[in-house]
Amino acid sequence: MFSGTLVSRLLGMVRDPLLVGAAIGINYGAANAFAVANRLPNMIYMLVAGGVLNAVLVPQIVRAIKQHDDGGQAYVNRLVTVAILGLGALTALLAAGSAVLVTIFARDLPPQWYDLAVTFGYWCIPQVFFYGMYTVLGQILNARGIFGPYMWAPALNNVVAIAGLGVYLGVFGGVNAVDPGDASIWTTHRTMLLAGTATLGVAAQALVLVVPLVRSGFRYRPRLDLRGSGLGRASKVATWVFAALAVGMISTVVISNVAARASRLGQGDLSVAGNSAYNAAYLVYSLPTSLVVVSLVTALFTRMAGSAATDDLRAVRADLSLGLRTVGVFTVLASAVLMVLALPVVRVVAATVSYVEAQSIARVAVAMLAGLVGVGVFTVVQRVYYAFEDARALFFLQLPITATLVVGALVSQLLPPRWTVVGVGVAMAVSNIGGAGLTYLGLRRHLRSVDGARVLRTHLRLGMAVVPATALGWGLLRLLGTGSADLSVIGALWRILVVGALMVAVYVALLRALHVDELGVLARPVGRMVAMLGRRVPGPVGTLLVRAGAATAGLVGADNRPDNRPDGDGPAGPDDGPGGPPGAGDGRGNPPGA
Repeated sequence: MFSGTLVSRLLGMVRDPLLVGAAIGINYGAANAFAVANRLPNMIYMLVAGGVLNAVLVPQIVRAIKQHDDGGQAYVNRLVTVAILGLGALTALLAAGSAVLVTIFARDLPPQWYDLAVTFGYWCIPQVFFYGMYTVLGQILNARGIFGPYMWAPALNNVVAIAGLGVYLGVFGGVNAVDPGDASIWTTHRTMLLAGTATLGVAAQALVLVVPLVRSGFRYRPRLDLRGSGLGRASKVATWVFAALAVGMISTVVISNVAARASRLGQGDLSVAGNSAYNAAYLVYSLPTSLVVVSLVTALFTRMAGSAATDDLRAVRADLSLGLRTVGVFTVLASAVLMVLALPVVRVVAATVSYVEAQSIARVAVAMLAGLVGVGVFTVVQRVYYAFEDARALFFLQLPITATLVVGALVSQLLPPRWTVVGVGVAMAVSNIGGAGLTYLGLRRHLRSVDGARVLRTHLRLGMAVVPATALGWGLLRLLGTGSADLSVIGALWRILVVGALMVAVYVALLRALHVDELGVLARPVGRMVAMLGRRVPGPVGTLLVRAGAATAGLVGADNRPDNRPDGDGPAGPDDGPGGPPGAGDGRGNPPGA
């Protein structure tokens, strides 16, 4: 899963500079119009399809596999049929209402760019259907224990998008070939080529999953006999998930409008971040979660759903504890490294933007990254609620969390335009951290104990290790310098490698000295992969890789198997169920910031 996501992100680092730099720029009118339109299907997908389907599918499919003689085949056929019909109808409705959607998400766009955003929307909104089918088919594979294709499919999306952008640049040229302030250059063919190929990539991402599904033995037969199928239970969970995401979408709408207003008030000042810069900063901010956290949690979720279905609360608690501690090892380091190296990372990720624009993105990214550790924790905690099919509790927890973010984003409008979206990033971090304890401690209604003491001890040691690593990295970067407008992509890249390597080395050394055994949970599979690669490479390079892999795997300390009993967790008793008395617990949970 990590490998697939990594390849996809690397391809994204090729695609995004072509789009935001070479094709349409970053803080220009067309860039903000496309950012709004192309974000519409992503936000709607997260609201209607992504969150609901991710919450419902795996627990329901796992339950069907365990309880039905046909291994859940009939249930899954009904599910796919309902998804095709429902997503198709929804996509048609949303496409017809493209103008309404753009008004909701960016009413402050200047009229000429508002019209362009609506046109882009007609081409981008069909992505909702394909994103939804990608989730349905991918979660069926996950529930069957097949994880790789779901993470590799986005790589194909990026390949198609890169090819489309290449054709676009060949036909129409880049942003420097025209007047970027002239909206009249956006003819039907120009708009179709840019937005249409983006949608084509998402379609390929979904349809490619049909191949591993067929190879796994799945055969689709349309079925609409829904009575007594069990989908009614799923719909109740989905309703609460939808309600929670709808509340969360309020903050997304507010943020989008605040960013659009900042861009309008900036009057063409490239140092003022708008929606396009926000999207670029969010890409940097979300990299650690998508690369590592989601890969770990996806596997844990399937196992936790199976344990919850059989009321094995001890196993759920153990997976929760292991997930929180292991994810923390990575996110604590990732947040520190990316905050220190924000500007060089942006320079590489958005290679074709100007130095001033890169600075505007980096400032927003640093503000967001302050809440990254909480994002990792929430990703784990959220799956526990979903494993117990308790979306209702998440809905009520979402209310104060969203209120905090909305108020913070609105208050950010009091700042100068240059700092408005930075203020939004700070509001996201505050919301993430402030909402952390609510979701984590709320799990005690399902688990008498949440192993809080052990989780807290681990995070305290992680903090002790990351502070010296951050100080050394920041000092070295100051010596190397990043304040020059002629900072090249190559210069940024070698600074990332040198400073990043120092921070990782110091962090890992201190974790070993502090006996943070969870480091091994991450190191063991990495070491195996490096050693396997070394055995395929002849000569001294292969030998070096094998030794490096063995050394990395050797970071494993105490036994941290997923089914290991957390410290202080006594034998399960009759009160060890969802209605049992609350036990001690502490930690950090987090809602998605946007």
